[in-house]
Amino acid sequence: MNNIGFYPADILLPDCEYEKWSVVACDQFTSEPKYWSDTAEITKGAPSTYSLVLPEAYLSADNSSYIESINRNMTKYLDDGLFNEYKDAMIFVERTLPKGKVRYGIIGAVDLKEYDFSVGSKSLVRATEGTVLERIPPRVEIRKDAPLELPHIMLLVDDIEKTVIEPLKNADLKVVYDFELMQGGGHLKGSLISKEMQDSILSALTQLMEKAGNDPLLFAVGDGNHSLATARTCYLNDPTELNRYALVEVVNIHDEALEFEPIYRVLFNVDTKDFVSKLSAEFTDGPKTIEWYTKDSKGVVHTSGLTVGSLQPFIDAYIKDNPNVVCDYIHGIDSTLSLSKEDNRVGLIFDGMDKSELFPFVNEKGSLPRKTFSMGEAESKRYYCEARKIK
Repeated sequence: MNNIGFYPADILLPDCEYEKWSVVACDQFTSEPKYWSDTAEITKGAPSTYSLVLPEAYLSADNSSYIESINRNMTKYLDDGLFNEYKDAMIFVERTLPKGKVRYGIIGAVDLKEYDFSVGSKSLVRATEGTVLERIPPRVEIRKDAPLELPHIMLLVDDIEKTVIEPLKNADLKVVYDFELMQGGGHLKGSLISKEMQDSILSALTQLMEKAGNDPLLFAVGDGNHSLATARTCYLNDPTELNRYALVEVVNIHDEALEFEPIYRVLFNVDTKDFVSKLSAEFTDGPKTIEWYTKDSKGVVHTSGLTVGSLQPFIDAYIKDNPNVVCDYIHGIDSTLSLSKEDNRVGLIFDGMDKSELFPFVNEKGSLPRKTFSMGEAESKRYYCEARKIK
């Protein structure tokens, strides 16, 4: 077995209508419940990953009945023989994004022994953002008794010479799914990777690791940091061989279709005049901008350095002094502006980081402030498709 922390997996794919099976990652559209109610209507009566995940828009103080329903649905799908299992498999993913670009990835299993989300970690797999520990227990409740996992985790590799994933673009592979994604998500095509090509992938990853030197950072968590932290916690709580791994998609940070977008902020239940006054007093100078929007006004303030690095501590301090205020993290300018058009709300739009900054920053300074960047807007996120048994 290799020592790079990434392996083939026993992957499950459904025998059903993929257009209704595959839904977007559960941590999207958290303040837009209509997206999820529309998804529920689209998938009604059909096998769907919508029945197997808990959209964060619906997270509450007590999720027990929802979680029980998820586990029943997983068990039913297994008992009904819905899935075909592909042993020791990797899948080459070609995702045509809503704007037409194609992003490439590889589905396989990451070894959770090689992942450590603690501050200052030098593990092979590292978090790219600060992990909010209080976000993990409710997610552990969802995963701990589930017989299946479905990935929306995306790991990034810094492969500037494009030796790991890109050679698959010209390979003759067996297509296992090829379909349009719902709700404007684009198109998804998946192909089985031959054993020979698997060996080439693992060899190329080994070479990347060796080039990285001491304490190498091979995989940086691009999406799903808290989901991977949850998987790691469940493994530590119940260290079985199945629990030791998590299904992920590996993507090259140098993929031309991979775009880093800022994750904007919207504050709810806020005294807008008070917040804007304090924001304007705090951020007075610098080349980067933070635009603020309320129901009937807008403006701009200035800062320097990593914008969210100074904005997020300001928001945290404000919420500490005003505990009724809630901050949500929003993908996309249009959604942020739309949510800001209600009373007692402030939307914040700002400059993001360049993706070329990610690996050097994490390697040298550790994780970024939480919700610093998003790999594309909400519709471009990973959709659930593959599954794996974890019980």
